[in-house]
Amino acid sequence: MFGGVYGTVLASGLLAALDQKGGEYTPFYDASWVVVTAATAGLAHGYSHHMTTHQQGSVGHRWRLLVTALWHEWPMIAATLPTVLLLVLAGLTGWDSYGVTAVGLGLNTALLFAWGACVAIRVGYRLRSALLMGLADATIGLAIIVANALIK
Repeated sequence: MFGGVYGTVLASGLLAALDQKGGEYTPFYDASWVVVTAATAGLAHGYSHHMTTHQQGSVGHRWRLLVTALWHEWPMIAATLPTVLLLVLAGLTGWDSYGVTAVGLGLNTALLFAWGACVAIRVGYRLRSALLMGLADATIGLAIIVANALIK
């Protein structure tokens, strides 16, 4: 869940930040920055986890642990793919930046709700509690939408 929520929030923040009012709209460029930022964040996060859990052992063993730590970051990168695909679709169809940003932030907020509710059900919460947890996750997406509106 951590990677899914973190990646979705990362994608939402980038989507909001890359959409500049009055600037040239470049959805393919924006999509590439979402992917590059997600991959870089995943590498940094995996590396930092590896470094904070340093274990004794051979060099080969430490490299295997590093590779494993980096591999565990794939959910964060995968969670940005709906935003990336939306931006690519926007580039192919000529969709305007306001619409793409609005739909993307709404989609990501719904995904945050789903992440929270589904994981809560999976770990044993009752439906009502799981929906409340989903709502708590969706609040992060709503905060990004409000911040985007206030900043712009």
